[in-house]
Amino acid sequence: MANATFTPYTPAKDEEYMSDAQLEHFRAILVNWKTELLAEAERTKDYINEETGTMADINDRATQEEEFALALRTRDRERKLVRKIDKSLAEIETGDYGFCETCGTEIGLKRLEARPTAAQCIDCKTMSEMKEKQNHGH
Repeated sequence: MANATFTPYTPAKDEEYMSDAQLEHFRAILVNWKTELLAEAERTKDYINEETGTMADINDRATQEEEFALALRTRDRERKLVRKIDKSLAEIETGDYGFCETCGTEIGLKRLEARPTAAQCIDCKTMSEMKEKQNHGH
């Protein structure tokens, strides 16, 4: 995650996995992350609008266009990430958050804190990546 600052969750001794407190912890992380991404997208839009203008020097214009292209590619990746965040927030509401969409086991608090949009446990994700590599010949 980008600039995530949160206190790692420490469950109580007999606390049930994905308790209300845990769900609230992850909801806060996801909402804060989404807010950061949307604010960054707005800053990029403002920057491009402010900086767009005719530059006399063709090299300066080319450099500026390359900067814009890079910023837009980054925003596109972040837009896709916002969709994953929205999916995770919806899963919190339905009670599906924190469970592997492939095998149904617990994804785990540490993995979710490292990657709050994780939809698979580490074993299924590893298998998925291995299959992907085999299918792409890498």
